Parts: sequence; structure tokens; C-alpha cells
Amino acid sequence: MFTLIELPYAMEALAPVISAQTLSFHHGKHLQAYVDNLNKLLPGSEYEGITLEEIVGKAPVGPVFNNAGQILNHELYFTQFKPVSEVVQGPEGALAAQIEKQWDSIEAFKAEFEAKGVGLFGSGWVWLSADADGNLVITQEQGASNPVQKGLKPLLTFDVWEHAYYLDYQNRRAAHLAALWQIVDWKVIEKRYEVEGVLQR
Repeated sequence: MFTLIELPYAMEALAPVISAQTLSFHHGKHLQAYVDNLNKLLPGSEYEGITLEEIVGKAPVGPVFNNAGQILNHELYFTQFKPVSEVVQGPEGALAAQIEKQWDSIEAFKAEFEAKGVGLFGSGWVWLSADADGNLVITQEQGASNPVQKGLKPLLTFDVWEHAYYLDYQNRRAAHLAALWQIVDWKVIEKRYEVEGVLQR
């Protein structure tokens, strides 16, 4: 059985980038619903007793996949943030070097990442992931999809489902994406890049 993750910060800690109201609904209502739904679907199925990553990698698109994918996506999403006052303003080490190698600058990387998020039609996610050789790739993932399905290691994600931003930004998806950089915990992203596994918090 899966459980709702605890947030590593207070509900109001990400404001004004993400309000306490949005965070409360997003985490306590939307994510809780995915957890509850998946737990109802798993007993007696071939996916009972395996990890979220395994379910997302094996299950066809449908109720099990959708709920497992959304749990995995949201766990990586919520655990990549810190209050603005505590944030390191850019990546360092191997991750920073790879970004500069591929995009020339962090600013150019951010611009492409935001553009991919704005340009994703409908609901989904924009991801920064790494392949087996450490090369970075930005992907657009519809619905509950996750880069693990492509054999990639997810590092950073921005949620472009409307429930992630509509209370704070209405239809201004671009403004929402641009603001999120203020709360990205680059130490978490660097750790995900440098160690094995997916759910590195």
C-alpha cells in the first residue's frame, strides 16, 4: 500500500510562488486521491507489491498506470522545492557542467525548459532527465507519463496540469513556470543526477 508523502516544508513556505491554498489542494486533495485510487486498484493485480517505478514501467495506459504515474510524478515534484529564502540560486558541480556543455548557460536551459512547458498541449509535465551516459534531455510528457518509460532518469519537473497553478496564476502558465525557479532546490536535483535510483529526496 502506498501512502501520501509528507511535505518537507510548511504549507505556506513556498508562497508567493505557490500559495498555501494551492499547495493544500494539490498535495492534500489531488495527490491523496491518486494514492487512494491506486491502493484500491492494486489488491489481487499483477502490480501488487512492486514499486511505483516498476508499475509505471510495466503497466499499460489506464487506471493503474495513471494513478501510479501521478504519484511518482508528484513525489518527485513536491520534494524538489524549498522556501525562497533557503534556495541555492543555480546548479553546481557535475550537473552545472553538463547544462553548460549542452546549453551554454543556465539561462538558455531555463528558456528552453519553460518553452517546452508552455508549448505542451493540454495537461502534463515538462522534465529534465538524464540518460545512462549522463547526457541531459528535456521532454514533454502528457497526462501521467514519466521519463522512466523511455529509460531516462527524471531529475527536475514542472507540473503543467491546471490544478498546479490556476488558483494563483489563472491561465498564465508561462508566468507560473518562470516563477518556479525561485523555489527549486538545486541540491536535490544535483543529488538525483549523481546517485542511483529515481526517488532521491
